[in-house]
Amino acid sequence: MDRRRVRIISLVSSLLFLVLSSQASIRLEDLKARYDPLIKKQAAKHGLPPDLVHAVIKVESNYNQFAVSDKGALGLMQLMPETAMKYGVMNVFDPEQNIEGGVKYLKDLVKLYKGDRNLVLAAYNAGQQAVQKHNGVPPYAETRNYLKKVEYKNPYIRTKTIVYRYYDENGQLCLTNNPYYLPGKK
Repeated sequence: MDRRRVRIISLVSSLLFLVLSSQASIRLEDLKARYDPLIKKQAAKHGLPPDLVHAVIKVESNYNQFAVSDKGALGLMQLMPETAMKYGVMNVFDPEQNIEGGVKYLKDLVKLYKGDRNLVLAAYNAGQQAVQKHNGVPPYAETRNYLKKVEYKNPYIRTKTIVYRYYDENGQLCLTNNPYYLPGKK
């Protein structure tokens, strides 16, 4: 997307957000509460702490579902178009799709960086290539400030693996973390 188009989209989305929020006199706490059920649902589904997702959304878009950055990141979790496509987000301004795509991306980063908060957040902000190139947190002022702003201070991000148990046709107890293997799911 060219810069001029991004700026126009950004301006229009910001104006739309201001008009909608001023008409409804929406406060940050109200926005946070509005998206909390979606955040909890997706965080639980993908095994991430909801506090992490809230912290990322607050810094990325301040809960503005129509946010557009100068670099072309879109929606609540500020997904780049390529990232949105990779994670199946068809409408980046749809809160549920955007949050699910962002949570999936965060989960992949948590796996990649073995839960290291700073590396996960640096990759979310500056990109995985920048973290790889600098063999850690890039020396960019924007990224360093981003790490300070995100209000998730636990140095390690834990994920939860959901373990399903069922009995197979022979009555044998089976455990799996893949719901595809559950009876009736094929």
